[in-house]
Amino acid sequence: MTEDRTPAVAENPEAEGGEEPEQHKGRKNGLYGEISDELAASMKSGWADTELHGLSPVAQAPYAAERRAALSAAFPGERLVVPAGNLRVRSNDTDYAFRASSEYVHLTGDQTEDAVLVGEPTGEAGHAFVLYLLPRSNRENGEFWLDGNGELWVGRRHSLSEQEQLLGLPARDVRQAAEELAAKAADPAVPTRIVRGYDAGLEAALADALDEDKDAGLKEFLSGLRLVKDAWEIGELRAACDATVKGFTDVVRELGQAVATSERWIEGTFWRRARVEGNDVGYGTIAAAGPHATTLHWVRNDGDVRPGELLLLDAGVETSTLYTADVTRSLPINGRFTGLQRRIYDAVYDAQEAGIAAVRPGARFRDFHEASQRVLAERLLAWGLLDATVYDVEKVLELGLQRRWTLHGTGHMLGLDVHDCAHSRREEHVDALLVPGMVLTVEPGLYFQQDDLTVPEEYRGIGVRIEDDILVTADGNENLSAGLPRSAEDVEAWMASLA
Repeated sequence: MTEDRTPAVAENPEAEGGEEPEQHKGRKNGLYGEISDELAASMKSGWADTELHGLSPVAQAPYAAERRAALSAAFPGERLVVPAGNLRVRSNDTDYAFRASSEYVHLTGDQTEDAVLVGEPTGEAGHAFVLYLLPRSNRENGEFWLDGNGELWVGRRHSLSEQEQLLGLPARDVRQAAEELAAKAADPAVPTRIVRGYDAGLEAALADALDEDKDAGLKEFLSGLRLVKDAWEIGELRAACDATVKGFTDVVRELGQAVATSERWIEGTFWRRARVEGNDVGYGTIAAAGPHATTLHWVRNDGDVRPGELLLLDAGVETSTLYTADVTRSLPINGRFTGLQRRIYDAVYDAQEAGIAAVRPGARFRDFHEASQRVLAERLLAWGLLDATVYDVEKVLELGLQRRWTLHGTGHMLGLDVHDCAHSRREEHVDALLVPGMVLTVEPGLYFQQDDLTVPEEYRGIGVRIEDDILVTADGNENLSAGLPRSAEDVEAWMASLA
């Protein structure tokens, strides 16, 4: 990384568009001092015009417009503010990679940091939506090369005119957003709502006009708006699953290197595929070998990879449009299950089969979970891990006794977030019926901890989960991640073919 991200203090001539002069501050210990007049003059001139014209709208633009229409209908007469979020400092003057808020992306198709979507009420006509975005770096005042977020440091961004063509929305300078919105929000006749948690500066500017409960209602609505995916979103999730299949295949091909190194090799191998095929991984990869597989969210990924044990790999590629897959396979590291490993694996597989079969229009969201849990409870009784002389399967499920080894729910909604629609209303989510267009995971598991004295010693340290991404269709369901084998026989044959 280059050392001097922001050179020296430079007082700017008046900026384009009537903006006040600014100062771009350099590092305290930067290597350059004052900027000479000659250098400043040189940097102002000799640059080609790179403005883009005749751009086509992004693919999701018409779908985003439909979502905004639904939002407008839900909150007539209210001002709606949906921020993308800001950069977060990782260390000193370096930032974490930016990931725009899912609410903002869903409504705009844009992923720009610091941006804000605003819906201004227009009476019975609904809302006039506008995007507040950062314009291209100013070349007159030196921002483009003196500021740490100038284009010579972080790359060219679209002009406001270009963004209007791409997104189908009018665009304004985001540096005016807080002041303009605060002035409008001072009028109590028009209530203002904001999606909280993404832009502290905007929240502070609008604090006197906001109501926490009403803001929570906006977030709840926008979360529920994502419950049913449109055709474009389903296509993105298909692409995410297809790329994830490639990532798992890469990992199996490189298990030898992982044995020679650690779980980090597995994590890195999958991440490479995610970056090549899309934006990133959709969540922290769980590359859990051996007893680490019994820790549900093992993301340290620093353990040994030993032949004879299982690898639980839970990973998903996030597309360039930020839709993620979420897939898990439990793989024998040497390519063959032991007898006990296979017994446990087959129980989880059968539970997943029962869960997937329960996914269909009109079924309760809870049905697939209950179907999977029943199978696992039956196996735990059959193996003697639960006392069949005391409990039958109905009593086990009533008391939740199977949860000592199944631990988690059997699935969740999937989309822009790996746990999508998490803030939606219970009555339209976990207490609702499934409808075509919903996408959810089915992911039963069994986990026998190393220190669990209630199970035979040979079970301890074995963890198995199988997870796939399931689309509810008009007549049943479709497994979007079916490109990866699931049965024990198919897993072994697949791994052998890649050896």
